[in-house]
Amino acid sequence: MYYVYALCSAKDKNLYIGRTDNLRRRLAEHNNGKSFATAPRKPFILVYYESYMTGEDAEKREYSLKLRGQARKHLLTRLTASLRQARS
Repeated sequence: MYYVYALCSAKDKNLYIGRTDNLRRRLAEHNNGKSFATAPRKPFILVYYESYMTGEDAEKREYSLKLRGQARKHLLTRLTASLRQARS
């Protein structure tokens, strides 16, 4: 399986979107500072993920969430509402 995921930084509350074939390992790498892109923003909480059968499908979805306005906007709207409810 391949995963597209969203992490929320506990430090600055910003989201990071990525993809992996091992979600647990990748989350640990982010939280252990092994990812150059996210090391200064750790720790992270996994707030969302989607699973895919092929790496190609996961790559396409990650790309759409990172670069396409509507796909990213829709996900952020869903996550914001969900995270607000979780904090209440």
